[in-house]
Amino acid sequence: MNTSVDSSPQSPADPRPEPPFEPPLEACCGNGCDPCIFDTYGEELRRYRAELKAWEQRHSS
Repeated sequence: MNTSVDSSPQSPADPRPEPPFEPPLEACCGNGCDPCIFDTYGEELRRYRAELKAWEQRHSS
């Protein structure tokens, strides 16, 4: 009986990170909000890229 955890890319225990939703240009109201919706998207994109890099390193073997 095999009781090891499956670490393949399709493993539900370690799914590939999903990229954040990119808002359309029209989503910005142009009023200088702080944070702007694109500031928030930029933070989410940086976090996604870091998570993806870590995931790829775990699954590179």
